[in-house]
Amino acid sequence: MRRLRLLTATAGPAVCTGALLLLGGAPAHAHTALKDADPAPGATVGAGTDVVRLTFDNLTSGIAPKIRMIGPDGKEIPVGVPVVTDTDTATACAAVSPLPEGVITLTYSVTAGDGDAQTSAYQFEAATGTKPAGTPPACADLSLPAPDMGGSERTYLGLGRTTATAALGGAVVVLVGGGLLAARAVRRRALPEGGIED
Repeated sequence: MRRLRLLTATAGPAVCTGALLLLGGAPAHAHTALKDADPAPGATVGAGTDVVRLTFDNLTSGIAPKIRMIGPDGKEIPVGVPVVTDTDTATACAAVSPLPEGVITLTYSVTAGDGDAQTSAYQFEAATGTKPAGTPPACADLSLPAPDMGGSERTYLGLGRTTATAALGGAVVVLVGGGLLAARAVRRRALPEGGIED
C-alpha cells in the first residue's frame, strides 16, 4: 500500500498524462490491447534492469511498436529498436539503458491489425535493493539492438550532429582563410608603388 502511495505522490502529473494517453490515444473499441508486460504496470523491479517485454493482442505482423521511457528526473531513457518475436504471440522486446531508481513511465505506440495506430502509457518503479530483472524468456534468444546511449541525435540539413559540426567547422576555416587572403590582397593594392608592407 505504501508503494502505491509512493507511485501516486511521486508522479501525480505523469499519472494524469498516462491516463489521458490511455483514454485519448485508444479508440472507443480498443483494437490492440497490452496483454502482458515485463516490467508490468505498477510493478517494482530492480534498478539496473535492461530489457523490457511487451505482449499485445492483435498487433500488425511485421510492425514493431515504438517504445519510449522517461525516468524519474524527466529525462529520456535510451531504448533500442524493439524486436518482435517469431512466435504466435505478438511479443516485442527491447534493450534499454539500465533503469535508474524511481518511477519510470513507459509509452508505447502500436499499429493494430486493422491499421489503426494508438498510443498508451503505464508506470512502474525501479528500486535499489531489488535484484534487476533478468532477460524475459521470450526475449532470451533474440539479438536486441543496443540502446543509443547518446540519446536521439538531432539532424541539421539532413546531417547528424557530429557530421554537421565537422562540416560547419570546415566551412568556418575556409571562410576565415579566404577572408584573410582577400584582406591581404586589398591591402597590397592600396599600398603606393615602392611602398613597404608592415
